[in-house]
Amino acid sequence: MDPDPRRRLITTAVALLAAEGVEAVTLRRIARAAGVSHGAPLRHFNGRAELLSAVASEGFAELAEVTLPAGGAQARLLAACRAYIEFAQQNPAMFELMFRHDLIDTAALDQALFARFTTLVADAQATGWRPGAEPRTLAASLWAALHGLAELWLWGGLVDRDLPTTLDLTLEAYLG
Repeated sequence: MDPDPRRRLITTAVALLAAEGVEAVTLRRIARAAGVSHGAPLRHFNGRAELLSAVASEGFAELAEVTLPAGGAQARLLAACRAYIEFAQQNPAMFELMFRHDLIDTAALDQALFARFTTLVADAQATGWRPGAEPRTLAASLWAALHGLAELWLWGGLVDRDLPTTLDLTLEAYLG
């Protein structure tokens, strides 16, 4: 168990989120599961929204730390695209929380991840892939397609078991 109370609350909240979803992540549940008083979360966070922001930052950090294979720029971009979808599949509650702008402001959190993704796009463009497009716009378009697939799979059921095939078709349309 982490001796730092703030860190322990975040770790506990991440575990509750993974096991039971966003609605289970209440201050009282986190305090009970962390073995602290029910008021302890409010000594370390300015409410549930701030604690959820800290939890979401864990998800963004985990996604940003995905190791991409050595090799060509397009292969690295393709790996990043696949990693995004795999993260959503393996961490559905975290993925939901990371993009729940009604609960928390994650704009600063996802900007670093988007900047890394934009660099991957620009690197692929430098090798001849869609060289005329503005990198940030192209990155936003590709990210939107990936995010849409993840959302359809997670919440709409429209992609279901065909997610790998749908992802392949989407990436083929972008990467050729």
